[in-house]
Formats: sequence, C-alpha cells, structure tokens
Amino acid sequence: MTIAIGDRLPSVDLHEGTPATKVNLQQLFKGKKGILFGVPGAFTPGCSKQHLPSFVKEATALGHKGVEMIVCVAVNDAFVMSGWGDAQGVGGKVRMLADPQGEMAKAMGLVLDNDVVKANLGNARCKRFVCLVEDGIVRHLAISGEAGAKDSDTYAPAVLAKL
Repeated sequence: MTIAIGDRLPSVDLHEGTPATKVNLQQLFKGKKGILFGVPGAFTPGCSKQHLPSFVKEATALGHKGVEMIVCVAVNDAFVMSGWGDAQGVGGKVRMLADPQGEMAKAMGLVLDNDVVKANLGNARCKRFVCLVEDGIVRHLAISGEAGAKDSDTYAPAVLAKL
C-alpha cells in the first residue's frame, strides 16, 4: 500500500556515506520538519539536471519556511549516493541516503518496477516523489505519474509553494 498524507514514515534503515553508517528514517524525522524526496537513480539525467539541483538551489528558502533538513533517497549504494552528492555540490544542504535493497521504497509502496526501468537501470527503483514531513508524519505528498502529478510537482519550487 502506498504511503499517504497522515501516515508515519516507516522505520527502515538507510545508509549514509558508507554501508556501515545506518540512518533510521523514522528516527531521522522525529521532532523535525523536513523534506524527503526519492529519485529513480543517482546520476540519471532528470535526477541530476532537475530534481536534486532544485533542492540544492532552494535549500535556503526552504529553511526560511521552517524546513530543518532535506533528504534525498535512491535505490543505489551509499558510495554512489555520496559521490553523486559531491558531483552535484550538495555541500551539506541535502543529505544523500542510500536504499540499496529498496527497503524504503517497498515499505512506502513506491517501488518503480517495469521492463523499461529494468532494461535501463538494471533493477527495480524508487518512484520519483516528495513529501513534507513533520515529526515523522507525512503532511504533503506528490508522486510523479500518480493523481495527476508531474515530475515538476516533486521539485523544490512546488514544495516551497505548499509551505
């Protein structure tokens, strides 16, 4: 079942920087207002040219609206996510977390799994999404391709307009 507004984030462990550094998603957002967004893959064109850069660019404006952290997740390993963050110049504005086996994507009902994805990316991935989270509860959610949402509805300017 797909996560919905009003749901609590799942208690799943993600990796940050290395596989040894585990971050529990539910604990990360406990007592905080933040943004969680997911992309199909690090270094992919749409994710690298639009999605992640929008949050890096708008991080300060989002902070002025009370956002305490911005978290990017993809079904990649921790080294790839760290390298992608470095290549994109996130500079601490966005935390880059890895969901190497897609556990978060599964727990949130956001698995992207079709023949095109497998042919181009090798395995199931995470749907493109964004959620505004307050104390671990989803307050806003947009999933590209669902309920009329476009990719741009998951970018930072769309979230900023909701705050």
